[in-house]
Amino acid sequence: MVTRLSVFNSPLLLGFDQFERVLDRVAKSSAEGYPPYNIEQIGENGLRITLAVAGFSDDDLAVTTEDNQLVIRGRQTRDDADRVFLHRGIATRQWQRSFVLAEGIVVKGAWLDNGLLNIDLERPMPEPKVCQIKIETKGAGADGRKAARTIEMKPDGRD
Repeated sequence: MVTRLSVFNSPLLLGFDQFERVLDRVAKSSAEGYPPYNIEQIGENGLRITLAVAGFSDDDLAVTTEDNQLVIRGRQTRDDADRVFLHRGIATRQWQRSFVLAEGIVVKGAWLDNGLLNIDLERPMPEPKVCQIKIETKGAGADGRKAARTIEMKPDGRD
């Protein structure tokens, strides 16, 4: 058995254990080769995923988000039992393609056009947040009460 060394096991990286699971999921889904797809930047905060789904209608396709994952499924419901193929090179098998989404990515819409399924995504720009943490001194001060002070952090991390 091969032991895998995690990049995220540093004591300075707190709460990043989920990223290792995401990377495993991405590695598994990258082995999928069908259907082919493009990812393009549209605007400053927009992305478009385009999948080649020739032969699939909008009723044959499903686009969902599941636990920060965009999942696209294709399944043709037509019955070809009455057709005789001399050659069958157009794939009609059931398939699934998944994309892991970063926190905050929003699916804006999906549409089918000339055999291409387009899915638009948007990454809203987060507002910088400043959070004040109250620091309490344990034990009694000179007057017998607990003393407290507040430190305000600037967005660049300096106080």
